[in-house]
Amino acid sequence: MVSTPLLPEPPTDLPTTLGALLASGWRSVPVHQELRRNAAARIAAGQPLVERVLGFEDTVLPQLENAVLAGHDVILLGERGQAKTRIVRSLVALLDEWTPAVAGAELRDDPTRPVSRFARDVVAAEGDDTPIVWVHRQERFAEKLATPDTSIADLIGEVDPIKVAEGRYLADELTVHYGLVPRANRGIFAVNELPDLAERIQVGLLNVLEERDVQIRGFTVRLPLDVMLVATANPEDYTNRGRIITPLKDRFGAQIRTHYPPDAATELAIVRQEARLVTTAAGVDTGAAAGGSAAGVDAAEAVEVLEGDAHLGGQAADEPRLVFPEHMAEVVAELSQLARQSPHINQRSGVSVRLSIANYETLAASAVRRALRLGEPLAVPRVSDLGALVASSQGKIEIEALEEGREERIWQALVSAAVLAVFRRRVPGALLPAVVSAFDADRVVHVGDDLPAGAYQQLLADVPDLQAVVGAVSGGESPAEAAAAVELVLEGLHLAKRLNKDAAGAMASYRARS
Repeated sequence: MVSTPLLPEPPTDLPTTLGALLASGWRSVPVHQELRRNAAARIAAGQPLVERVLGFEDTVLPQLENAVLAGHDVILLGERGQAKTRIVRSLVALLDEWTPAVAGAELRDDPTRPVSRFARDVVAAEGDDTPIVWVHRQERFAEKLATPDTSIADLIGEVDPIKVAEGRYLADELTVHYGLVPRANRGIFAVNELPDLAERIQVGLLNVLEERDVQIRGFTVRLPLDVMLVATANPEDYTNRGRIITPLKDRFGAQIRTHYPPDAATELAIVRQEARLVTTAAGVDTGAAAGGSAAGVDAAEAVEVLEGDAHLGGQAADEPRLVFPEHMAEVVAELSQLARQSPHINQRSGVSVRLSIANYETLAASAVRRALRLGEPLAVPRVSDLGALVASSQGKIEIEALEEGREERIWQALVSAAVLAVFRRRVPGALLPAVVSAFDADRVVHVGDDLPAGAYQQLLADVPDLQAVVGAVSGGESPAEAAAAVELVLEGLHLAKRLNKDAAGAMASYRARS
């Protein structure tokens, strides 16, 4: 289990009373203005507004910058797996690192403009001696996943029966237990999947967005909150669970449409940034592991990936080293791109980037599993490992097929199309006729996910022309990398209708066309 890092301690030289705070020259700034100021500084410095979000540089992020500079509340609209939640959570970085608040106040009240009854009473009684605490920006973010059973009490607040039982009167403002929105005062409040919120509950957010206050049921309490509201939603034509009421949509200053990666190179860069792979390799290709652009990777270079993550449980010292060939990584990205264009896939549901990430991780796991079983020092994914992607793909796409069993054929057609596209990009066509002619009537080549890498070496020795093609595809010299390149060439020739193939599960044999 990955532990959440502890919040840092505030610097010891910060003021601890209201009087010292005012003497230091600190001035209160509304949260939208605070976000605007820090966003402007980032833009002027040429820094991205949101870190680790790829493919939105010319589309989504400029709109987000405009919204923050305009002081707008924002709703992000898009299909699943389009980094909406990541963008929302990244906005926290635009807040000041430390913000003063009245000590003991539930709503993190501004010492110079307290809004809660508790903070007003403390400031009135203590004056310049009012104790001050410093709140880290991570504590100024609240998030709620909207569900149909969410209540007004959850969001806004309700009478606390415990406080009544302690002797307070119902008319006493101090009997109120504040909800998530008031507790996000002077910060950012995010609602994920906003249409799932019941319409009568959405009404409770109208005042927050327009009048900037909340009203507690049964009281004349009005809290002038200082909060930025951000929401995410799937397109309304897909979700049948609810809708965003028109008055609420009208109150958001900006509605920004997100999208999937525009090309396979961007998809692959995201996959490398997000995938969790463990290897004992000493060396690391930092460009690939950190999510560098796929366009900057040599076409024949096998990418060695090292991604440590506690939830994977570590790795034994004698486990194989993982090398992920560039051409197999491209197959993973191409597969998702083709799925988003397929008429057989429900495009309203979407094809999340999580599909690419899970497939990338599964392909690596299949290669490691083979290397462990065969006792090989190197694990390299091959075309014969693509059958393992069924498990990581089911549930992430919705195939529209009326015939029983047609889903499997549609999926296999997408995988084949992805392999063929990469084959045509990667393999020099001028070298292929000699390879095809080497397959006479008696030559049959067997491949499979359980064959050791050494089994492919005899084939390369018998067919020198194939060795030349493999060298052009794979930059690695190891037998495992050569085996991966052999399988791509053979499968590509079959899909291009230049070799015949007989398949049984993950095993296959290639022969000349009769």
